[in-house]
Amino acid sequence: MFAVIRSGGKQYKVTEGDTLDIELVDFPAEGEKTITLTDVLLVGDGDKFSVGNPLLGGASVGLELVDEIKARKVVAYKYRRREGYHRTVGHRQKLSRVKVGKITV
Repeated sequence: MFAVIRSGGKQYKVTEGDTLDIELVDFPAEGEKTITLTDVLLVGDGDKFSVGNPLLGGASVGLELVDEIKARKVVAYKYRRREGYHRTVGHRQKLSRVKVGKITV
């Protein structure tokens, strides 16, 4: 069984037991390590598919927080020719590494 979920403006195809990196998710409490995501767009099981318009009602995916990490550094270099201007700016996106639990329809 697999599902297509929406998180942080992006879509991910997940199956039970997968580990993926998504944009930082605010978990309900400090000690809480699980969250239920209800933004499910599609659920497939073999040759059967359930497609939402745009979301599937009653479908959810359980996510368990594994770690909070940072992505690779993205370097932006600004330059204006003949003006002696250059600037280097770096950015590291914060990510949540999560493990996919139960997919319910």
